[in-house]
Amino acid sequence: MRLFSLQIISILLVSQSALIAQEAVDTIPLQDRIIVTPDTILKQVDEKLVSIVGVGDIMLGTNFPHPKYLPPQNGDNLMKELYPFISDASISFGNLEGAFSDSLPITKKCQDTANCYAFRSPDFLFKHIADAGFDVLSMANNHSGDLGVAGRLNTIELIEKTGLRHVGLLEYPTIVVERDGVKFGFCAFAPIKGTCDINDTEEAVRIIKSLNERCDVTVVSFHGGAEGSKYEHLTKKRELFLGEDRGNVYEFARKMIDAGADVILGHGPHVLRAVDLYKDRFIIYSLGNFCTYSRMKVSGINGLAPILKVFTNKKGEFKKAEVISCKQIKGLGTRIDKQNKAALKLKELTLSDLPEAKLNISAEGLITPTN
Repeated sequence: MRLFSLQIISILLVSQSALIAQEAVDTIPLQDRIIVTPDTILKQVDEKLVSIVGVGDIMLGTNFPHPKYLPPQNGDNLMKELYPFISDASISFGNLEGAFSDSLPITKKCQDTANCYAFRSPDFLFKHIADAGFDVLSMANNHSGDLGVAGRLNTIELIEKTGLRHVGLLEYPTIVVERDGVKFGFCAFAPIKGTCDINDTEEAVRIIKSLNERCDVTVVSFHGGAEGSKYEHLTKKRELFLGEDRGNVYEFARKMIDAGADVILGHGPHVLRAVDLYKDRFIIYSLGNFCTYSRMKVSGINGLAPILKVFTNKKGEFKKAEVISCKQIKGLGTRIDKQNKAALKLKELTLSDLPEAKLNISAEGLITPTN
């Protein structure tokens, strides 16, 4: 088969050479000519890319402290126009903030419910996630335990009933999903009791190495860093927030890649943070919020809600990424943003915080290596 392919390619090259000769090839400087050989053509044909879609925090409404924080029960447009973009990948991933239940008690201690952020999403809302095309959800965050163990179990039941996968709790540290002959491994970390600990680097490295032995492309999610619009910039230092050690996400990402991770998807600050490239592996330090119907700010930079599509080869080496810029609209949900504000913000933050990152980011949201 290879001999036959080479014969075909040789014929094409001869034909191509004849055409070039007719167009006065001698006028083209030698250094500007592109030499194409059969081996390079075969290599280009053989390298097929896979894609991972990642989005930020998902919290579709809460009936605590009041049902007014819920979308209409018959509504189906929280992110419906985005379904084709979410599902258009080898595999799709999101960060699930909060827990699902109609009536389980809040276990989080709240003296002032007006300023206490605990999320209890009724079961009917989960259909939006199931219909959107997600494959894997992270539960490694500071709201998955808002309803205690019972809430986590009910959420897991909903996830598994719809055929989705979950990762990030101590009992569920990793998951491997095979698509088109490629095995994708997922793990997730947070500085929260009951989740895989972002600050236990030794254990995190062990998890990555174990997962890497069982899959082709290893994807790591983390919940880390301080929260809010004041914290959109990457510090490269350990971050403390509300008395909690939220880790050094810059250092964590690099150690995970050293251990074998291929793609790093950051969450936690509720706003976007810069993107990075390390050892040909892609990092985003925060995807911000994606679809948070209520109880979270959606104005200004808090409302930027990109869909990130990362392309790698089957070894996990980064080739390119696409940012589909979306925005949240209070009381409606998430919509496409024709002004591309999320892509522009990622470009701005990366140039500011990581000027050494060898990445080009276009205004339209295409991210490519510089070399």
